[in-house]
This record gives sequence, structure tokens and C-alpha cells, in this order.
Amino acid sequence: MTTAPAVPTTNLRQKLLFLYLANTDLHAAVIAWSTFDGTSNDRPEMDDPDPPYATAVAAMRDGWRVIQVAPMQRPAAGQEFELGYLKFEVILEKLEEVSA
Repeated sequence: MTTAPAVPTTNLRQKLLFLYLANTDLHAAVIAWSTFDGTSNDRPEMDDPDPPYATAVAAMRDGWRVIQVAPMQRPAAGQEFELGYLKFEVILEKLEEVSA
């Protein structure tokens, strides 16, 4: 049985972008976000009050690929207007070349 090498064999690295939208529409405004950058050893800086993209579609137009969207869920009876966790999550990825 052959196992995968522990060291990457290509110079492609993954970046992840988690966008939390105002609703399920990919054109909806981004209300929160987080990033994870496999191309760098640096921790992300979170001092910018503005999201990296206004919408998920804007990120897609910049080369980010959608890999997961939040399923639509009907709120429980009586909870239609309660606030809770950020449930409209979209996960995007971008593969970037890094120098060896």
C-alpha cells in the first residue's frame, strides 16, 4: 500500500475565506468573515473593519471558488425573529502558486 507524501509535491497552496452573509442569497451583504492563508506563515490581521468583499459573488469574480454554502433552514415556530449564530455561511477557496 502506497501512502501520500508528507511534503507537498506542488507549489499550490490553499487559502480559505469564510463569509457570513445577511441571508442565503450569494449577492447578500457580508456581515462577518474570517480568512485562513496556507500560502503564508503569518497570522491574519483582523484590524480592518471592512470585509474583503461586499458579497460572495464579488469574491467569486476575483477567483475564489465556492466549496460550501449554508443549507436553508426553516426557523422553529416562535423563533422567526430571534437572533442567534451566523447561519448564512459560505466557504470559498483559492489555490495560489508559492515559490519553492
